Amino acid sequence: MNPKPPPNETRHDLATTQSLREQYEAGATVADLVTASGMSYGTVLNRLREAGTTMRTSWQTRRLREDAQARHRLALRLRTLYDKHGATLTDLAATGAGTRRAARRLLIEAGGTPRTTQQTLRMRSTADAPTRKKLAASLRAKYEAGASVPELAKQCHYSVATVYRLLHLAKTRMRPPHQHGPTPRRRRRS
Repeated sequence: MNPKPPPNETRHDLATTQSLREQYEAGATVADLVTASGMSYGTVLNRLREAGTTMRTSWQTRRLREDAQARHRLALRLRTLYDKHGATLTDLAATGAGTRRAARRLLIEAGGTPRTTQQTLRMRSTADAPTRKKLAASLRAKYEAGASVPELAKQCHYSVATVYRLLHLAKTRMRPPHQHGPTPRRRRRS
């Protein structure tokens, strides 16, 4: 025996409910169904739930609708940027993934492994080493010509602590405090 439909629904409503479920399961969103049916958002949701529809999250809908090959190409491109160029998840999100979470998901789909913040900093530090050494040598030359550390910091828009670190990196012989002017030369013993 067939169950009796609820008294406030007609057979047409049941067909509409089943049709809504089929369209939703084929990839349509609730907003698409609202536009197509002319019903309110709440009514469409209620009808889908009455029909026993398993609801999707918005990202599941986007994933269902995306072209698989285009997604794969994007994932591979993001992994290359991440692994070979030291990009962060934020950089990948700006490149085309949309959000950090989506970037992480695409990276994992392409076989990549997300790095920790410390690993990213180390990777970038290694990549920036030649530029940093060049800057350190330039600061050393200016310092030995008589410039003070605060002046150097102001010129290159770094903190005083960073300038000290760069001078230390260049193995600069530091002047005693409050003695400005050229670095004294060591006398050679004869």
